[in-house]
Amino acid sequence: MQGMARKVAVCSYDQMIFWIDLRRSTTHRMNRNVALASALAAVLTTAAGMAQTSGPQAPAAPAAAAAPVAPQAIPAKIAIIEYEQVAAATNEGQRSLQELQTKYEPKKVQLQTLGAEIDSLQKQLQAAGTPLSEADRASRLRSIDTKQKQYQRDGEDATNAFNADLQEALGKVAQKLGPVVIQYVQKNGYTMLFDNNTGQQQGGMSLMWSVPGTDISQAIVDAYNASSGVAAPTPSAPSATRPRTTTPAPKK
Repeated sequence: MQGMARKVAVCSYDQMIFWIDLRRSTTHRMNRNVALASALAAVLTTAAGMAQTSGPQAPAAPAAAAAPVAPQAIPAKIAIIEYEQVAAATNEGQRSLQELQTKYEPKKVQLQTLGAEIDSLQKQLQAAGTPLSEADRASRLRSIDTKQKQYQRDGEDATNAFNADLQEALGKVAQKLGPVVIQYVQKNGYTMLFDNNTGQQQGGMSLMWSVPGTDISQAIVDAYNASSGVAAPTPSAPSATRPRTTTPAPKK
């Protein structure tokens, strides 16, 4: 999505990192799931149907055999969108992500504290050296192992809860985004719209290249922000400390 400052939320139990600038690399895309993609497709389909059937309707004609529609070639005007990134990049999406960041900040601090405690115990065990009795060493190793398992269990629980909240928050934005997308593509005469997310996720075609100007993601973000009336949220202050990335294995 060219020219679009895209920040999305991700979370792993040992990192609890909530903001990643996706402009650095395309590998930093948010996790996508089939359920959300299917929901987005349903939203677009419903919105398109409503747009086509709006306005005065002629009286229903008597039932008759449907005449076959002859295939015809029409000029193609193709648009590309990164639907989930658009939902996350809107002012409303950014506000939701900030709220999640605030909600899970205590858990992040808790995991950092537990990780630091594990590090400290491992260093103490290593520094003690040979003077420790076998029973004392075994007791310390059991304590470290117990804390490591708690660290992993708590982190996984936090990951699952965060990802569920993330899907729910962005899903609400995506539901309201569909009509805006349909209105934009119809107004601008597009005949086809490709989501640059679902092909990679569901084993379909992946977009490898496109002519500049065909990606309407930023235009949709601007249109949605204008229609929603939600102001851009104030950027969150960076965390004073960076969470550890791994829990070292116990020294024996």
